[in-house]
Amino acid sequence: MKPLFLPANQPADRFYAGGRQIAAFRGTGPAASHEPEDWVGSSTSVFGQEPVGLTVLPDGRRLRDAITADPAGWLGAAHVAAYGSDPALLVKLLDAGQRLPVHAHPDVPFAAEHLGLAHGKTEAWVVLEPARVHLGFTRDVGVDELAAWVRTQDTDAMLGAMHALDLAAGDAVLVPAGLPHAIGEGALVVELQEPTDLSILLEWSGFEIDGAADGHLGLGFDVALAAVDRRGWTADEIGRLRGATAESSGDLLPEVAEFFRVERWTGARDLDAGLAVLVVVDGSGALVAGGESSPLRRGQTVLLPAAAGPVTLEGDHLQVVVCRPPRP
Repeated sequence: MKPLFLPANQPADRFYAGGRQIAAFRGTGPAASHEPEDWVGSSTSVFGQEPVGLTVLPDGRRLRDAITADPAGWLGAAHVAAYGSDPALLVKLLDAGQRLPVHAHPDVPFAAEHLGLAHGKTEAWVVLEPARVHLGFTRDVGVDELAAWVRTQDTDAMLGAMHALDLAAGDAVLVPAGLPHAIGEGALVVELQEPTDLSILLEWSGFEIDGAADGHLGLGFDVALAAVDRRGWTADEIGRLRGATAESSGDLLPEVAEFFRVERWTGARDLDAGLAVLVVVDGSGALVAGGESSPLRRGQTVLLPAAAGPVTLEGDHLQVVVCRPPRP
């Protein structure tokens, strides 16, 4: 197995705008206006739209099928012993061409009980282009109060009760499952997440989606809103979700290795064997694997199968984000 350089994999006609920054980052030319997500090395499909979102390999197979056929080769023996053939990771490039709606994602127990799934959707962002985001409530919000905001689409009340956080390029931010959030217009992030597409919409007014019908995962809002963290978070607690800044290197969010791992490296570096998604965020250089050298440049995404073995990065000014599954 060799490292695989992946083209963009952007589900069409998403309900929010974006895509221009992904095209500019990748250097691929004009972009569609509603392709704001690039699902990199994906074995996960868009909720309710199988097989949309799944990565197709150069040989025509879906990555998910290839992993099922050779889990140890793709994932490594230790990963298979811990998680079977489940890659346990989804990586995206996300370009917010407009502010995203306020939404939240279920945690593992909720997803298991109500959807029969092994994963919820804790996520994290490594920021490439800065923006303001809204994260968590500033005060406790009652069950009836939240339900009324959703029913009447009182966006002002929702945003007015949330923390605003201005993110800079290079920040790494954890978003625990359940936490209501909204990414601001202009953001471009590398997003790591549990491998699901589970979103509970609290807001949809002005977006190209029927949130009343499609915003509750088919559960009804009486059930779905129970997944939302209504607790009031302090400013310090929200601030601690920002785990790293532009000056940080190495493991950016070590406390969440049970969900995923994310590293940032600048310059020459050896990377251990194991499934990984490599995103070149700046500079240029080369990737050496199995005695073969391939050029690297900003905007490329590379899937590293475990059987490709350790790889070497070359280039003094090369900067990469390395996304890995949870620690076995």
